[in-house]
Amino acid sequence: MSTKVFVNLPTTDLERSKAFYTGLGCDISPEFTDENAACIVWSEDIYFMVLKRDFFATFTDNPIADPNESVQVSVSFSQDSREAVDAIVAKGLAAGGTEPKPAQDYGFMYSRDLDDPDGNSLGFLYMSEEAVEKGPEAYMAEQGSAS
Repeated sequence: MSTKVFVNLPTTDLERSKAFYTGLGCDISPEFTDENAACIVWSEDIYFMVLKRDFFATFTDNPIADPNESVQVSVSFSQDSREAVDAIVAKGLAAGGTEPKPAQDYGFMYSRDLDDPDGNSLGFLYMSEEAVEKGPEAYMAEQGSAS
Protein backbone atom coordinates (compact mmCIF):
# COMPACT_ATOMS: atom_id res chain seq x y z
CA MET A 1 0.00 0.00 0.00
CA SER A 2 1.41 3.39 -0.95
CA THR A 3 1.65 6.12 1.65
CA LYS A 4 -1.15 8.68 1.58
CA VAL A 5 -0.37 12.24 2.67
CA PHE A 6 -2.95 14.21 4.66
CA VAL A 7 -2.17 17.87 5.25
CA ASN A 8 -4.38 19.53 7.88
CA LEU A 9 -5.03 23.25 7.44
CA PRO A 10 -7.07 25.61 9.62
CA THR A 11 -9.70 27.84 8.04
CA THR A 12 -11.94 30.64 9.22
CA ASP A 13 -14.41 30.07 6.37
CA LEU A 14 -14.95 26.47 5.27
CA GLU A 15 -17.07 27.30 2.21
CA ARG A 16 -14.49 29.84 0.99
CA SER A 17 -11.73 27.25 1.40
CA LYS A 18 -13.70 24.65 -0.52
CA ALA A 19 -14.27 27.14 -3.34
CA PHE A 20 -10.57 28.04 -3.43
CA TYR A 21 -9.33 24.45 -3.65
CA THR A 22 -11.93 23.39 -6.20
CA GLY A 23 -10.87 26.50 -8.14
CA LEU A 24 -7.36 24.99 -8.25
CA GLY A 25 -8.87 21.87 -9.81
CA CYS A 26 -9.16 19.70 -6.69
CA ASP A 27 -12.15 17.54 -5.82
CA ILE A 28 -13.92 17.28 -2.47
CA SER A 29 -14.48 13.87 -0.92
CA PRO A 30 -18.05 13.98 0.43
CA GLU A 31 -17.43 10.92 2.62
CA PHE A 32 -14.98 12.91 4.76
CA THR A 33 -16.63 16.33 4.58
CA ASP A 34 -19.10 17.80 7.05
CA GLU A 35 -19.90 21.13 8.73
CA ASN A 36 -16.48 21.13 10.48
CA ALA A 37 -14.10 19.96 7.78
CA ALA A 38 -13.64 19.27 4.09
CA CYS A 39 -11.45 16.61 2.54
CA ILE A 40 -9.75 18.15 -0.47
CA VAL A 41 -8.46 15.56 -2.94
CA TRP A 42 -5.26 16.84 -4.52
CA SER A 43 -4.34 13.49 -6.07
CA GLU A 44 -4.79 9.79 -5.47
CA ASP A 45 -2.23 10.00 -2.65
CA ILE A 46 -2.45 13.60 -1.38
CA TYR A 47 -5.34 15.09 0.58
CA PHE A 48 -5.90 18.35 2.41
CA MET A 49 -8.16 18.34 5.43
CA VAL A 50 -9.39 21.92 5.71
CA LEU A 51 -10.72 22.26 9.25
CA LYS A 52 -12.59 25.04 10.98
CA ARG A 53 -10.20 26.57 13.51
CA ASP A 54 -12.21 25.51 16.58
CA PHE A 55 -12.45 21.93 15.27
CA PHE A 56 -8.73 21.94 14.34
CA ALA A 57 -7.98 22.94 17.96
CA THR A 58 -9.54 19.70 19.24
CA PHE A 59 -6.59 17.75 17.77
CA THR A 60 -3.89 19.50 19.81
CA ASP A 61 -3.22 21.18 23.13
CA ASN A 62 -0.98 23.72 21.39
CA PRO A 63 -2.27 27.05 20.11
CA ILE A 64 -3.27 27.18 16.44
CA ALA A 65 -1.09 29.70 14.61
CA ASP A 66 -2.65 32.33 12.40
CA PRO A 67 -1.05 31.71 8.97
CA ASN A 68 -1.42 35.43 8.20
CA GLU A 69 0.89 36.20 11.13
CA SER A 70 3.47 33.39 10.94
CA VAL A 71 4.27 30.52 8.62
CA GLN A 72 4.89 27.14 10.17
CA VAL A 73 4.61 25.01 7.04
CA SER A 74 4.68 25.56 3.30
CA VAL A 75 3.53 22.70 1.12
CA SER A 76 5.10 22.63 -2.35
CA PHE A 77 4.02 20.77 -5.46
CA SER A 78 6.15 20.04 -8.50
CA GLN A 79 4.71 20.85 -11.90
CA ASP A 80 5.63 19.61 -15.39
CA SER A 81 6.67 23.02 -16.76
CA ARG A 82 7.06 26.71 -15.99
CA GLU A 83 3.79 27.26 -17.85
CA ALA A 84 2.05 24.77 -15.56
CA VAL A 85 3.37 26.68 -12.52
CA ASP A 86 2.01 29.93 -13.94
CA ALA A 87 -1.33 28.31 -14.85
CA ILE A 88 -2.05 26.87 -11.39
CA VAL A 89 -1.05 30.12 -9.67
CA ALA A 90 -3.39 32.00 -12.04
CA LYS A 91 -6.20 29.61 -11.06
CA GLY A 92 -5.44 30.18 -7.39
CA LEU A 93 -5.41 33.96 -7.77
CA ALA A 94 -8.75 33.81 -9.60
CA ALA A 95 -10.14 31.66 -6.77
CA GLY A 96 -9.23 34.22 -4.07
CA GLY A 97 -5.63 33.38 -3.25
CA THR A 98 -2.77 35.86 -3.07
CA GLU A 99 0.81 35.73 -4.28
CA PRO A 100 3.00 36.87 -1.37
CA LYS A 101 6.13 37.50 -3.43
CA PRO A 102 7.26 37.55 -7.06
CA ALA A 103 8.19 34.41 -8.97
CA GLN A 104 11.67 33.09 -8.28
CA ASP A 105 13.84 31.86 -11.13
CA TYR A 106 17.02 30.09 -10.07
CA GLY A 107 17.93 28.90 -13.56
CA PHE A 108 17.53 25.24 -12.65
CA MET A 109 14.24 25.82 -10.80
CA TYR A 110 11.28 28.16 -11.24
CA SER A 111 8.88 28.62 -8.35
CA ARG A 112 5.90 30.69 -7.27
CA ASP A 113 4.12 30.88 -3.95
CA LEU A 114 0.39 31.11 -3.43
CA ASP A 115 -1.42 31.74 -0.15
CA ASP A 116 -4.93 30.39 0.19
CA PRO A 117 -7.59 32.82 1.50
CA ASP A 118 -6.66 31.88 5.10
CA GLY A 119 -2.96 32.59 4.50
CA ASN A 120 -1.85 28.94 4.31
CA SER A 121 1.23 28.79 2.08
CA LEU A 122 1.39 26.66 -1.07
CA GLY A 123 4.35 26.50 -3.41
CA PHE A 124 4.50 25.40 -7.03
CA LEU A 125 7.77 24.64 -8.76
CA TYR A 126 9.28 23.33 -11.93
CA MET A 127 12.79 21.89 -11.94
CA SER A 128 14.48 20.74 -15.13
CA GLU A 129 15.02 16.99 -15.38
CA GLU A 130 18.74 17.58 -15.96
CA ALA A 131 19.01 19.50 -12.69
CA VAL A 132 17.19 16.72 -10.86
CA GLU A 133 19.56 14.10 -12.32
CA LYS A 134 22.83 16.02 -11.99
CA GLY A 135 22.14 18.36 -9.12
CA PRO A 136 21.70 22.13 -9.34
CA GLU A 137 25.40 23.07 -9.21
CA ALA A 138 26.49 20.69 -12.00
CA TYR A 139 23.50 21.70 -14.12
CA MET A 140 24.21 25.42 -13.71
CA ALA A 141 27.92 24.89 -14.42
CA GLU A 142 27.02 23.15 -17.68
CA GLN A 143 24.60 25.96 -18.57
CA GLY A 144 27.35 28.53 -17.95
CA SER A 145 29.83 26.68 -20.16
CA ALA A 146 27.23 26.29 -22.93
CA SER A 147 26.89 30.07 -23.34
